[in-house]
Amino acid sequence: MIKRSFYILMVFIFVTTFSSCAQSKKDQKKQEQTTKEQTMKESKVLIETSLGNIVIKLYDETPQHRDNFLKLVKEGFYDDLLFHRVIANFMIQGGDPDSRGAAPGVSLGQGGPGYTVDAEIKYPQFFHKKGALAAARTGDQINPEKKSSGSQFYIVQGKIYSEEEMEMMEQSIVMQKSQMIMRKYMEPYREEYTKLQRANDMEGIQKLNDIISKDAEGELAVVESFKIPDNVKIAYTTVGGTPHLDDAYTVFGEVVEGFDVIDKIAAVKTGSQDRPAEDVKMKMKIIDN
Repeated sequence: MIKRSFYILMVFIFVTTFSSCAQSKKDQKKQEQTTKEQTMKESKVLIETSLGNIVIKLYDETPQHRDNFLKLVKEGFYDDLLFHRVIANFMIQGGDPDSRGAAPGVSLGQGGPGYTVDAEIKYPQFFHKKGALAAARTGDQINPEKKSSGSQFYIVQGKIYSEEEMEMMEQSIVMQKSQMIMRKYMEPYREEYTKLQRANDMEGIQKLNDIISKDAEGELAVVESFKIPDNVKIAYTTVGGTPHLDDAYTVFGEVVEGFDVIDKIAAVKTGSQDRPAEDVKMKMKIIDN
């Protein structure tokens, strides 16, 4: 009788343990599926303005900017802020908390949440076509790492470029990048270069230039072979944008509805520092797909 009872108890323990493990694996699989579905689901935000609504989707490939933007939207950070900087055929900018209730004529554009976001520049995957959502930032001289403002953003209006203009833009990019490389390699020789210039030693300057050019040769060769991808050129010659900003600012989303609203906001009358004469307020909320 005791042996039989012991046997029944062991069977019960085995079945219970097996069922528990099976349920645990089932729960884990369900959780993994839920997480996968959440990851696959696009993050979209509705921007309500006095001139109409704009719907933007955020890129999963720029997770820091996506998550930060969603956090601020959930907190109501952007509600009642202004599009404080508007330039026709260029972009509309907002996200400065100092713009909430700002009196007319007050200088705006310096405010933020007190932190920056590390750059997530993904050019040429993401570029400044019309409707691109990108993070504003301070200039390279004080921000060489190209870190983004914690809250300020801009939406591109831009303009349509001709094929000839895109070719000139390509040449300009090569020239700018080449100059940056030369400045980098010239920096260690700055004092020596200055002395040679003061002495009007042209032969010495030429020898120094040859050394610098030799040091920079590899990087210059890469830059000189740069070509704007065909799909990017097509976008700029059809829907338009602002190509000169590419590879310098983090593009982390794009407009999917409300392109006409971008045009309306970009067309408003502006005053000092490109601030709209009449306030264009915003309100945001996360929406389902």
